[in-house]
Amino acid sequence: MSGTLSVVFALLLIRWLDRRRDNRPSASRGKSLIEGPEPIIFLFRGNRLVDATGPARNLLGMMGEDPADLKRLIAWLEPRFPELSHRWPDLAAQGRIEVVGMGGTGIARLSLLAEDLAQGTTRVTITDPNAEDAGILVDSLTLLAMEEELELLRSSMNQTPMLAWRQNSGGEVTWANAAYMIRAEEITRGEVSWPLPRLIDLPSLPLGSARLTRRTQLMTGTSVLWFDCHAHRSGDQTMYFALPADAAVRAERGLREFVQTLTKTFADLPTGLAIFDRERNLQLFNPALIDLTGLSAGFLTARPTLFDFLDKLRDARMVPEPKDYRSWRQQMNNLETAAATGRHVETWSLPGGRTYRVTGRPHPDGAVAFLLEDITSEISLTRKFRADLSLGALVLDGIDDGLVVFGANGQFLLSNDAYVQLWGNKSCNMTDAIQSWRGQIEAGAGFAALLDRLADRDGQGRSDGAMAAPNGGLLSWSVRALSGGRQLVRFRQPDRPGDTTAMSNGNDEDSARQQKAVGAK
Repeated sequence: MSGTLSVVFALLLIRWLDRRRDNRPSASRGKSLIEGPEPIIFLFRGNRLVDATGPARNLLGMMGEDPADLKRLIAWLEPRFPELSHRWPDLAAQGRIEVVGMGGTGIARLSLLAEDLAQGTTRVTITDPNAEDAGILVDSLTLLAMEEELELLRSSMNQTPMLAWRQNSGGEVTWANAAYMIRAEEITRGEVSWPLPRLIDLPSLPLGSARLTRRTQLMTGTSVLWFDCHAHRSGDQTMYFALPADAAVRAERGLREFVQTLTKTFADLPTGLAIFDRERNLQLFNPALIDLTGLSAGFLTARPTLFDFLDKLRDARMVPEPKDYRSWRQQMNNLETAAATGRHVETWSLPGGRTYRVTGRPHPDGAVAFLLEDITSEISLTRKFRADLSLGALVLDGIDDGLVVFGANGQFLLSNDAYVQLWGNKSCNMTDAIQSWRGQIEAGAGFAALLDRLADRDGQGRSDGAMAAPNGGLLSWSVRALSGGRQLVRFRQPDRPGDTTAMSNGNDEDSARQQKAVGAK
């Protein structure tokens, strides 16, 4: 019995081993002279890629898009399958859709099969029926993507306005784009032969250097073309790119001419000019700066920094002398900061008696300009004018009569101390002054005549008269027209014995009444 069981077990073991050997793929069975191309299959769950075959991943890599996004894949497939955008919404209802389209270059007919596997899973299969019996392993869609990319790069290089060419180690041109060919035909008058001529003679790259940048020119008949050239070495070949730089050269030439024009203009200005760049180095100055500061031209042309410039001025005693160096340094820091953030003006009273006005102006690019003006004569004139005004005020205050001047529009211009003592205060305008007078005296014909004369700009009315004084006595007045529509009003009190000037000039009721009162006394 045990022997029979042993035989049965041995037979079962041999049969199991035979089946396992038959099911195991052999090397000879897996190989064939012609193998079918591996299909392009994408498996998505929702919009995210969960699996893909090798050719499918290669295709996504050629697309240069996010390989895990179904929407991006559909957007890339729509130009190749025009019906896809109309058929895709029916996938959930039908379970599967099949669309036939053309490749990007129109040389291959493609087939797309989309299947809804439920639970949000979608399988997309792309096949090329023409490649099934081709006898070679070709991933047609990957090849098409590569051809499209090659065509895009070729068309881009031919449409670019820059010159592009490649040279070997011997300096021969081995490749050139369309712009280079067109320029070569212009220069050689259509007689272009191989190898192509070198339009721009650039030096070879130095050893150990993989890049070179240089601006050069190209003569084409009677015109000169400028290019910014860039060279990149790749193995034993060097790739050259020449970007048109005519606009940049014209702009730089115009800028230089503009700076020269400004320099010539600044040379005739009496104001000293110093312009510092964003690094606070002196970039531009005019001869007036040398005359005003006494600094040497050699020092200024060396482009000193702002603080070296100020230190030199301090050594030459051309800045206000501070109490100590630390406070002066802080003052200069404040000057630089204020000039960089907004317009800043300072007045420097120098030890020699001269006075300078220093103005700092910022520029949009971070630069700052300083202007030095000698305002010594202006300050002297201002001081003399102020002294004359002060002397005039003292003279007016020394007059016993009250004087007040009104402007053409009635504004209050000036008065003396006698007027303030008489009426008590200074008004802002003629209207306020009249209200103050009316509140301190008894109105009568003389006061009314004064108001009529002040209201009469032509000066046709009475120019003098008499009225009651604030202290109850007699007060004479006179109005005199000045230039510019201004009016001078003068008040006089007969405070001296026998002084009857005011009464002799009055011919109104107030004058007569006051004369009787004085005679009775």
